[in-house]
Amino acid sequence: MFEQLNAELAAVSGPVNTAATLPPACYADANVAELERDAVFRTAWIGLGRSDQWKTAGDYSAVTIAGIPTIVIRDKAGDLQAFANSCRHRGSLMLEGSGNSQAISCPFHRWTYSLDGALRGAPDMPDESVFKKCDHGLIPFRIAERDGFVFICYNNTTEDIDAWLGDFSKVHAPWKLDKLVTTHRLELEVNCNWKGFLEVFNEYYHLPYVHPTTVDGVYDRPDPAEKVSGRYATQFSTTDGTGGLLEGSQQYALPPMTWLDGRNRDGTRYTWLFPNMTFAASTEAIWVYEATPLETGKCRVIMTVCFPPETIEHEDFENRAKLYYDRMDAALGEDIPALLRYHQGLASPFAIQGRYCAELEPNVASFAMWYADSLKKKL
Repeated sequence: MFEQLNAELAAVSGPVNTAATLPPACYADANVAELERDAVFRTAWIGLGRSDQWKTAGDYSAVTIAGIPTIVIRDKAGDLQAFANSCRHRGSLMLEGSGNSQAISCPFHRWTYSLDGALRGAPDMPDESVFKKCDHGLIPFRIAERDGFVFICYNNTTEDIDAWLGDFSKVHAPWKLDKLVTTHRLELEVNCNWKGFLEVFNEYYHLPYVHPTTVDGVYDRPDPAEKVSGRYATQFSTTDGTGGLLEGSQQYALPPMTWLDGRNRDGTRYTWLFPNMTFAASTEAIWVYEATPLETGKCRVIMTVCFPPETIEHEDFENRAKLYYDRMDAALGEDIPALLRYHQGLASPFAIQGRYCAELEPNVASFAMWYADSLKKKL
């Protein structure tokens, strides 16, 4: 099987107008999903969303990515830490969900760790001459904050985060992403492959067919794909109004970011941070999606919307912001049925590779080429 997959992945190479799409097996085959787990999610820098999920010391989230139970927690020095969610005694999960805790304590036998992962308490264990607490701290993972986003990496040989991102910060500097504040967060499960979900967010091709009366009329034809140096893809389009609102709600737009100027005030930049996080940077807000696999045909999706602090102080912010959230819900309501059909078609034994529209799907093609190269390295 992998011999055929390797040949199909080889066809996923530029230029975009002649490149093949990813093989359907990459969306629907459990054996490829296992390969993907090791080649992508246990090797790459994975996006975990916005930094302000963890505002103060002790704020934590317990997540599972690529089968790895993980704790993300802010320590008392203000730094984010990431650890295996596995007690060093007998391996039990320790934290669940999200919240705030000033220590990490295992409910099984009450081994307790400080926020930096050091073991502080181990009831009834021998004294230091036999059992050294310093040898039994939590297993750490690499974690980094850049431009208001958080990234985690489970592989110690992967290049550092700045090399991974390349010129990402420079390209997105006009939006001052690190200054934006999360005001809305939604979590859901979608019955499609995680790649399919991110693809639909990153292409203009479907707009007149899936969103004909909601957002299609807002977007102009996009600029050509941009050449970048990092593990991401980005494309800009001017808009008639704001991409953050439905066509019928444009009169309720919130003020543009005060620091934006020139053409950046007149459109939206769509960016895909490989492998699993994407966002749209508009004139007055950004909206972000993270997608991670649950099964070949099911993914976990988190959506956040962020505004500048001064916009949040606007006297009518709550009422107007709700219209932005309604726009996201409406687009999802139209995208998800299309995604279900997309996944069901890809799961057919007769599905084969297709081709891209170079003008309207370059972000999707750029990801596919990166993804195909990642898998080929493991074959």
